[in-house]
Order: sequence, then structure tokens, then C-alpha cells
Amino acid sequence: MARRIHMGTLARPHGIKGEICVDWYADSPSLLDGPFWLQAGDAPPRPARARSWRMHKGRPLLLLEGVTGRNDIEALRGQKILVDRDLLPPVDDDEVYVEDVLGFAVMLPDGTRLGVLDHVEYPAGLEVWSIVTDDGREVLFPAEASFIEGFDLEGERIHIAPPEGLLDIYLGGDGQA
Repeated sequence: MARRIHMGTLARPHGIKGEICVDWYADSPSLLDGPFWLQAGDAPPRPARARSWRMHKGRPLLLLEGVTGRNDIEALRGQKILVDRDLLPPVDDDEVYVEDVLGFAVMLPDGTRLGVLDHVEYPAGLEVWSIVTDDGREVLFPAEASFIEGFDLEGERIHIAPPEGLLDIYLGGDGQA
């Protein structure tokens, strides 16, 4: 079975023609041209296809096959858009798909281990990593390029430089995991 990657989330209806706004997490929405799956919560994914899509204020607006009006769209709100990993383009040498680094150790600039990358959230379209420390605390890390020093794929480590004060918020001022 193909591995499916969470690429976006159906957000809210747009207009009266059956379009829905998509919180899209990839660089290009062109993946909406091909086959994808929708998943509500923990339910099994089901195949879906776009009739069309267009960009509006930096977000894709999607018309789905079989969806005809605003009420249908309301029922889809919050569902994940999944794409087969095999359909994704290859990454550049300095890039990774976040799905490939889940479970990696997260290291601080001084070489200490902060914890493990547990999952990723996308509030308001921003990528936020949930890092779970070895003692079970959660650190929400803004995954901006300026705070990520690099990835060691062979060693299964991510090197980060958190913004000043971030660890104090989550770790009670000791700044150590």
C-alpha cells in the first residue's frame, strides 16, 4: 500500500458555487491536478478528484467532483487531503519531507538532545513542530528556515537553533530537556 502524505486541509466554503478554501502545506498546489484522498479524522481515506482549482489570496480554492453546494462543503470542513508519496516530486539536497523526519532526535546548538519530532501542526498555515522531550513535555517549535540548522538523515537527527526565550516558555526557565 502506498504511503500517503498530509498535504492540506479543507478549511471553509467560499462563495455559493461549491468551492472550498484549502490550507495547503506544499509549495505548489499542482498536486491537486492528480489523484488524492480525503480523510475525516481517523476514518479510512477515500479517493477524491478535483473538478478544478484556482488560487485566491495565496490559497487554493477547490471544486471537488461530486460536491455541488455549500452544504456539501460544510460536511467536508477539516478533512485532510492526502497524496501518495510516490507522486511527490523529489526534494533538493537541502530539503526533506517532514513525514520522513518524524521520530528523529532534535538537537540544540550545543549538541544536547531536546527530544523527538512527534508531529507537525499547521495553525493559520504556519508549520509548527511538536517536539516531545525525553521527560514527556511538549515544545511547539516554529519551523522557519532561520531556526533550522540542518538535517542528518543517516544519524536521524534534526539540528535547530530555537528563538531566544522559546525553551524557557516550555521548560520552565532551565532551557534544558
